[in-house]
Amino acid sequence: MDSDILRRAKLRAIHLLEYRDRTEKDMRRKLQQGDYPPEVIDKTIEYLKSYGYIDDKRYAGRYLSMRVGGKGRRRLFMELQQKGVDPSLAQEAWMEICQEEDINERAAIRRLIEKKVGERTRLPRKEHQRLLNYLARRGFSWEDISAELEENGIKPEG
Repeated sequence: MDSDILRRAKLRAIHLLEYRDRTEKDMRRKLQQGDYPPEVIDKTIEYLKSYGYIDDKRYAGRYLSMRVGGKGRRRLFMELQQKGVDPSLAQEAWMEICQEEDINERAAIRRLIEKKVGERTRLPRKEHQRLLNYLARRGFSWEDISAELEENGIKPEG
């Protein structure tokens, strides 16, 4: 293996990390775009991990803590999985965040409902369905959505 190519790959990787934290999958993809041989990419990833420059669990923790207020756990986990974070690491990061911060998905649903409908409790059927779909797309469970709507007395007209 050419040590000059390995050195350039490491410098490229560190340069990429200057802008933002990355998952291992993302870093591999970026290095592959640079046409580095697979063995060079593996050595570079190994190097980055050995110094803690790449840590998918840390990435997951930061990602979750920044986005937890506006999205549900299911949606956040799906996004992390798409970024290449192992589901078990995402779960560990979630548990740590839940211990550090007071995470309440029902409160997040309540805030989003207030933002969308204000003080109204009766909504046209179409608007009520849109609200349900909106909250579901944000990754909240049907149980939590239904409970919050019932608790706040929000029902479709008719």
